Amino acid sequence: MRTHLFRLSLPVLLASAAFAADKTPTSVPSANPKVAGYSAPNVLSPELSEVLLVQGANRLENPSALTNSYGYDANGPFIPVPGDIPSAGHLVEANKTEPDKNTYLVLEDQHGADPNYNYGTHFLFQGHETGLNGHCYLTRVNLDADGAHKVTLLADTDSSGNPIPTIDGSTWYPFSSRLLFTSENGSQGGVYQATLDVPSTVEDLFGVMGRGGYEGIQADEQGNLIIVEDAGGAAGAANPHAKQPNSFVFRFVPYDTWNLKAGGKLQVLAVMSLRHSGAITFLANADEAIKSLDTKDLHTYGLSFQTKWITIHDTTTDGFASFNANALAKAKGGTPFKRPENGQFRPGTGFTEFVFDETGDTNLLTEAGVAYGGFGSVFLLRFHGSQGQLNLVYRGDAVHAGFDNVAFWDRDRVVFVEDAGDTLHTQRNALDSAWLFDLNQDYSNAAAQPIRILAEGRDASATLDSQLGAFAGFQNEGDNEITGWHLSDGDPGRGGLLGAKIPTPFKDGWRLFYTQQHGDNNTWEIIPNRGRSEGRRGDRDDD
Repeated sequence: MRTHLFRLSLPVLLASAAFAADKTPTSVPSANPKVAGYSAPNVLSPELSEVLLVQGANRLENPSALTNSYGYDANGPFIPVPGDIPSAGHLVEANKTEPDKNTYLVLEDQHGADPNYNYGTHFLFQGHETGLNGHCYLTRVNLDADGAHKVTLLADTDSSGNPIPTIDGSTWYPFSSRLLFTSENGSQGGVYQATLDVPSTVEDLFGVMGRGGYEGIQADEQGNLIIVEDAGGAAGAANPHAKQPNSFVFRFVPYDTWNLKAGGKLQVLAVMSLRHSGAITFLANADEAIKSLDTKDLHTYGLSFQTKWITIHDTTTDGFASFNANALAKAKGGTPFKRPENGQFRPGTGFTEFVFDETGDTNLLTEAGVAYGGFGSVFLLRFHGSQGQLNLVYRGDAVHAGFDNVAFWDRDRVVFVEDAGDTLHTQRNALDSAWLFDLNQDYSNAAAQPIRILAEGRDASATLDSQLGAFAGFQNEGDNEITGWHLSDGDPGRGGLLGAKIPTPFKDGWRLFYTQQHGDNNTWEIIPNRGRSEGRRGDRDDD
């Protein structure tokens, strides 16, 4: 077994020896254009390459009635049979389940459906975002396994027998040895915890963390959780292509980190206005909110805002009944943002700095424009205890828009990837990109821009789905999205929390993953481009 693991890891080890993680990757010159009827390959910085780990067509080792493959439900073929055309009530291909956020762990003694098989020690976990009638599931990719054992179904129902809903975010919570998954399902969303068993025991935490459009979730060294909500607001009557800020950043402070079901306090981030006393709060009038001066201030370089955490629910006094966290955040004076989907603690800061994004309106016609955050943004939150400070890091535009998943590259550099959506893809004739930001850079200078390290393409399956989308009744998305961008060394201890260590890409066990969601639902590992490194050494040898 030891030889087996070494053989699998050897290409990565050899490549990593030729890559200097402190160097800045070369920027990819442009995004892939969206061309009707044509697929396109992914393009990475020339110092990087990618290896396909698993794709939607990979069969599960333990299929269920709902699903038999990594990226498809069991309700149809993977592509339409010749001559089959979708119509209302007639599906021509299976629901694509869209594996989302990845969580990488190095674990001993893990089991699967086959009691006689050694599953190795390297695993990638994910929840799935869509499915038949909203019924989704959790999977584990066994990175050391053969094809027959490559993907394991963890669960497709919770411990009460309820279907698992759409799942977006995930993280490992070492204090209770549970995976945490989030459901970005509005007032029906929330947080689930899952054991590592096969089958996994999956329990909702609605009575302690509430229900909301939760997506990003990360733990600090004390076991507190920051939860980033993605809940789209209403469009304005006078601003029909823009939406009001309607999402919140939460912090959950547990009473017992060994048992999150024991309760705790849910808090919301409040950002103090520079124009009036008190916090920037939710405005019910969408047009007023979209073009408010507070919204403009939040998206203005050079301004600094005081912040505080406000407790909106405490299980000691409020009990354990399920509650609407978004509604409480509005009622108690939290500050809404324009869909802040994900965030991560900055390494080397003792969990006192948290970087998060806004996705924005994902529409080139947004009346909010750049000044009011219409294209999204990146913020840096510094806090100690209940007090803090918020600053704008980057204000998106038509080229850099729709920020979603995030992972730190090292202490000061962080990658945000786009989920611009197919409407914006068409409008700007550009597919999604992954951007490397430097937190020490002053992006108020227009000449300073992040580095594009990945220009995502579009696989043939997604291209076909885009064409089929013209027919009534077709249910799958016609684009590819970058999701599950995740850099980790897989350490399952408290010292392995994201933000505890300064990442060293491709060295010391640090591995980088992402999923090309929709279409073929491919999950990739990014590695150094060994061929380029060898070519450079050869050039030097010739000299």
